[in-house]
Amino acid sequence: MNLNLTGHHLDITPALRDYIVAKLDRVTRHFDHVIDVNVVLSVDKLRQKVEVNLHTRGKDIHVEAIEPDMYAAIDALIDKLDRQVLKHKEKRETHRHEGAAVKREVAEGEGQPAPAAGAPRAANG
Repeated sequence: MNLNLTGHHLDITPALRDYIVAKLDRVTRHFDHVIDVNVVLSVDKLRQKVEVNLHTRGKDIHVEAIEPDMYAAIDALIDKLDRQVLKHKEKRETHRHEGAAVKREVAEGEGQPAPAAGAPRAANG
């Protein structure tokens, strides 16, 4: 995972960097196909804004949070990002399993000839 931290009107301290990295580990724990993460921290008067662009295979996720405190904004952002990553992960797994089930049903149906229309079924007995 490539991490890019940027600060607008803000110096990124080592403590802030460590806090963000620790929180992003929560996302990578659920979903390990993360390629890039771009984090932008900005301050405008009393608004602390955090934005994340997360790039995975097949999807780009953008999340932002605005709070009066930078650490609160990071916490809110990570909660939103975690929900979106889990939602993307569920969709990927659901589509994968549905495709396998369809292929399995087709393969099982090919082994038995289809009964002719109007033909009586043989009784097991």
